[in-house]
Amino acid sequence: MTVSPLAPERFPTLPAVAGVRIATHAAGIRYEQRADLMLAELPAGTTVAGTFTRSLCPAAPVDWCRNMLPTGLARAIVCNSGNANAFTGRAGETAARLTAETVAGALGFEPTEVFLASTGVIGETLPEATLVEALPILAGELTEVTPAGWAAAAGAITTTDTFPKGASAVMRHDGTSANVVGIAKGSGMIAPDMATMLAFVFTDLAVSAEVLQHCLSAAVEKSFNCITVDSDTSTSDTVLLFATGCVGAQDPITTTADPRLHGFVDALEEVALDLAHQIVRDGEGASKFVTVRVGGAADDVAARTIALSIANSPLVKTALAAEDANWGRIVMAVGKAGQAANRDELAIWIGDEPAARHGVQSPTYSEERATAHLREPAVTLAVDVGVGTGEATIWTCDLTHGYIDINAGYRS
Repeated sequence: MTVSPLAPERFPTLPAVAGVRIATHAAGIRYEQRADLMLAELPAGTTVAGTFTRSLCPAAPVDWCRNMLPTGLARAIVCNSGNANAFTGRAGETAARLTAETVAGALGFEPTEVFLASTGVIGETLPEATLVEALPILAGELTEVTPAGWAAAAGAITTTDTFPKGASAVMRHDGTSANVVGIAKGSGMIAPDMATMLAFVFTDLAVSAEVLQHCLSAAVEKSFNCITVDSDTSTSDTVLLFATGCVGAQDPITTTADPRLHGFVDALEEVALDLAHQIVRDGEGASKFVTVRVGGAADDVAARTIALSIANSPLVKTALAAEDANWGRIVMAVGKAGQAANRDELAIWIGDEPAARHGVQSPTYSEERATAHLREPAVTLAVDVGVGTGEATIWTCDLTHGYIDINAGYRS
């Protein structure tokens, strides 16, 4: 597998999160000679928050997590790759329950404290015999998390990804210090609407489940819900945030007015945005990391809709792949978005180059300069639609022949 040209130079060195133990295992669910199961064990009292796909065909693990989330407590997260356990009916429900019960039995807590995620092919049942054999082995291999352990876990949850994804940040406030560490997978079928994308984030800060959910929902809106690779929302999109509360003697954060929360929110948003950007950089077949900024819209919601219309347009994305400064395709995408736009005030920039102003081509426009920007691995498109103050930013990638090659052979 060729690694994305937009990939980081290396997987980051991630710090430990107090109380977290991790293991990976090659069960052979779909892939040969690579780990395809990941288990993270969490200490008693760990709180949890989650956001999930709004697809009307959710995978069985999504339903399981939604049912468990109201307890606000977690002892484990189990993820398998290669099989989404989606559109599998009663068999999918059975496999999800079997996974939770087997892990809980091996580790000595309740199945309701086990959270699940699956990613891979839709419509194929998880092999129960394989799970029954592999899960106890996985539980027996748990160790305190290390940088190598984080890297192995991030690799075990991948499917068409060309590199594992991880990020970390440190929260500090008045002598309190806590780590925030996240791993994620995603490359195609990426247009999260939450809340085939998964992210698991861990902190050793003590935070109540209610406050944790508030923080996660806000962070997701600014990160994972602002990316798109191909406009397809997965059946399995899941982001889970776990707070172990193991950083020493501390009172838990139980209100959004707690001053310690500001540092935590900053760290969480930093990790979430880093992971989201890595997913776009690993977009199937991608050669460009693209930032789409829209301003002058009726409101922020309208700006977001217009930005997504640009970011998801196959015509815009293929022009970017060809390094063709065809800004007329951006005009098209603005016009089809169904949001208020003043045609005669519309302005467009490719990088710093003004392509259009006041509804016509800019008199100073240089296609040569615009094309030079499109030859860079990081591209920016900016639009002002001239009707208000709404603004939004969306991150995407170009659309190349590589996307077709990857998806045409996905099940082979």
